[in-house]
Amino acid sequence: MTNVSLGNIPNVYIPTTGAADLGGGAGGASFSDVLKSAVNTVDSLHDNAAKQVGNLMQGGTGDVNDVMVAVEKADVSFQLMMQVRNKIVSAYQDIEKMQF
Repeated sequence: MTNVSLGNIPNVYIPTTGAADLGGGAGGASFSDVLKSAVNTVDSLHDNAAKQVGNLMQGGTGDVNDVMVAVEKADVSFQLMMQVRNKIVSAYQDIEKMQF
């Protein structure tokens, strides 16, 4: 997998050798580990945004622009996670319908 940094956006992991990396083979992360890592990243972005909003509302030091960027990062990452979840559920339902 390749670690790609997109400016202030957290690192995004892109598989470089195809889906075989997700199979938990030699040195590859398992599918559940990848999902856990993604959920933990989304959770930490949400917590960070909540802290910044709380700090701003209590009159603490903070830039409104930085707070809005943190909130948008959390929102976009959550929307992405929900789309991935929907694709996983759809794939499971397709497999469930298969006849063996």
